[in-house]
Amino acid sequence: MSLFNSIFRPAEFTGRHMLGIIVAFFAVVIGVNLTMAYFASHSWSGLIVHNTYVASQHFDEDVEATKALHKRGWVSDLDVDGETIVYTLDDASGAPIEADEVVVLFQRPASELQDREVRLLPSSRGRFESQSAIATGQWLARISVKDGDSVLFSETRRFIIRNPGADK
Repeated sequence: MSLFNSIFRPAEFTGRHMLGIIVAFFAVVIGVNLTMAYFASHSWSGLIVHNTYVASQHFDEDVEATKALHKRGWVSDLDVDGETIVYTLDDASGAPIEADEVVVLFQRPASELQDREVRLLPSSRGRFESQSAIATGQWLARISVKDGDSVLFSETRRFIIRNPGADK
């Protein structure tokens, strides 16, 4: 036997090698799947559109319009408490914004079954209210502040309404 053959002898491929390869393969596949599932569940907005192609065509316009509205520095607050929904809107200096109505579309992030639109009417300057119960759970609120036919301000908020007895 030559020195070369004794040093560089080919290793024998055994069942343990095959088991190691199979375990490593499935560990990588499962690891990638779990990573992708984590990122999908923590980054999905829950947005449901009927035609994704049409929605994508207007995405840049919607982003620019939203940026323009928010450059004003207006400050808003949405309070959903039991049977009452209250929305306030102030300009950058803190003065209340007057408008005809506020329309809030309440949507569940992953289902359209409980979606509904609520109109809030002015109760005082910059304050809009409605008596309407919203169920517990996670919601998206698409808010449009309207004066006549024009939209003065719009925003989307994500919030959770907890069961009042759950914290005890």
